[in-house]
Amino acid sequence: MDNKISDSSIRLREMIEKAIEDHKITRDEYDKIIHIATEDGHIDRHEQALLSELQQMIEDKMVKFVMK
Repeated sequence: MDNKISDSSIRLREMIEKAIEDHKITRDEYDKIIHIATEDGHIDRHEQALLSELQQMIEDKMVKFVMK
């Protein structure tokens, strides 16, 4: 089993960390995050963990959707 973290996982983490630091995310940023996660045709376990973490933070209102 290959445990190498994919390039898309790294880019995903960077975008999600920015949203966490800012405590906000725009719809455009969220759409880009989803695009990065799905661009290679599948969501690996690293990507899934990152997406789950972001979704939980949105639900807990630690990260809020904002207009540009």
